[in-house]
Amino acid sequence: MKVEIDNFSQYRIYPSKGRLFVRGDSKVFRFSTSKNESLFLQRKNPRKISWTVPYRRLHKKGITEEIAKKRSRKTVKHQRGIVGADMASILAKRNQSTQVRTAQRAAAIQKAKSEKKDKEAKKTKVSRPQGTTAPKISKQQAKGGKTGR
Repeated sequence: MKVEIDNFSQYRIYPSKGRLFVRGDSKVFRFSTSKNESLFLQRKNPRKISWTVPYRRLHKKGITEEIAKKRSRKTVKHQRGIVGADMASILAKRNQSTQVRTAQRAAAIQKAKSEKKDKEAKKTKVSRPQGTTAPKISKQQAKGGKTGR
């Protein structure tokens, strides 16, 4: 039993079914129905007609029954340390209670404030002694221009 293929819709044509169309250059076209023949002679594109096999292949229709969908791999999350802190120290900080964390924060703030006060105190001691003033400079000298002479 020889099964032919429809020249328009790509459907199978079983023996004793279908129609033939012979062109002037003696090329034979086989169609399963007159509808297919008519559309072929109108030069319609089978890839644009939704019920034809070429359209269904092009738009990936009806292949879910034949081929199971490919499984995509799930991304696996890994934990790793950040620059300057290894994973163990990060986990230790995460597992600390909130009271310990707030106490540490308060201590750090206190320390920073005391260091800032010390720095300010040093600045005032190092600066010029009271009562002396710097010599006055004219505006032109400050700009880098010529002196009065």
